[in-house]
Amino acid sequence: MIKSYRRKLYLWVLLGTVVGAAIGFFVPEHGVKLKPLGDGFIALLKMVIAPIIFTTLVLGISGAGDLKKVGRVGGKALVYFEIISTIALAIGVVVAKILKPGVGFNVDPSSFDSALTSEYTKRASEVHFVDFVLHTIPKSFFDALTGSGDLLQVILVALLFGYGLNHAGERSRGVHHLLEAASHIFFSIVGLILLAAPLGAAGAMAFTVGKYGLTSLGSLGSLMVSFYITCALFIVLVLGLVSRVAGFSIFRFIRYIRAELVLVLGTSSSESALAPLMEKLERLGCSKSVVGLVVPSGYSFNLDGTSIYLTLAILFLAQALGLHLTTAQEFTIIGVAMLTSKGASGVTGSGFVTLAATLSVIPGIPVESMALLLGIDRFMSEARALTNIIGNGVATIVVSHWEGELDRNVLNSELART
Repeated sequence: MIKSYRRKLYLWVLLGTVVGAAIGFFVPEHGVKLKPLGDGFIALLKMVIAPIIFTTLVLGISGAGDLKKVGRVGGKALVYFEIISTIALAIGVVVAKILKPGVGFNVDPSSFDSALTSEYTKRASEVHFVDFVLHTIPKSFFDALTGSGDLLQVILVALLFGYGLNHAGERSRGVHHLLEAASHIFFSIVGLILLAAPLGAAGAMAFTVGKYGLTSLGSLGSLMVSFYITCALFIVLVLGLVSRVAGFSIFRFIRYIRAELVLVLGTSSSESALAPLMEKLERLGCSKSVVGLVVPSGYSFNLDGTSIYLTLAILFLAQALGLHLTTAQEFTIIGVAMLTSKGASGVTGSGFVTLAATLSVIPGIPVESMALLLGIDRFMSEARALTNIIGNGVATIVVSHWEGELDRNVLNSELART
């Protein structure tokens, strides 16, 4: 019974999403009350994300053996992340300039209520450029795993611990085996939590539709449509071209991870599919060490959907306020967003916080103008999360191919089965 339920879990998540949307639409007052279901599910996943990233990254470094290989794989991954993320940021600017979704709004800047965005601006100060480096360093080793949940802090301590484990050689074998066992335990916990995914998806969607409605979003529909089209084009054209060069089809890959995508769609969080995505990538023929290095770091450094959202949303706000941005200002926005987008996790709302952090260092566009996006941000987070997870999956296969640790026969046979 449980095995059959697991195999069809993505269908149950899809059903939960539809049921939640129906509840939110027909009985919105009850839909809003179901918010704890979605919040609780995400909270359970967040509880184990830090230890999973820590153990997989440490095992990836330790399993690589040669620290030169760790540096080589990490360097290749970071180069790839930066190139693709910059393309995503630039695409957001280009689409905003072509479609002009904010033109005609003629919004008065003085009409904004700063209280609406005060929570996000307060959180944004934590990722402000000036404090970025210090914020990445945890107060203690264990604080990274039990404190704020900042993925960059987890990555930092994992890198240091992995280096120490690798450097210790034979003396660390017992710790290595212990971490392998712990990793299996945490993945098992995730598997158990995912059984509640349909309920989480239903609660999250019921709250979203119940609180914001569907018809009330018409005035901002142009931005939503622009964003969804941009993400789709980015996946098909940019990631599609990258996939083709690496020797596989982006469409077959998307179909292969469809269960993870449905889970992300229902929860609006790419972190909800972190563990199953890593298992799928290893099954596709990517080496365990490369998966352990690339995927966790990608969740902080390779957020393509968030990158597109940042520049598209900023130019939308400028257009809505009637502000003309020069080419130099647009390049400044891309440059600032390249920094502020790093470390934004895949959890719902992180893109909005990152937007606040970006606006706080860009003169001319008031942070309070984000109030225009409050009603639709929850709907746009699905596209952000879907683009992020597809981008990280493609990145892992590409780096594995680049490193010569991709079993091409396994990849082709697995994708052919979809």
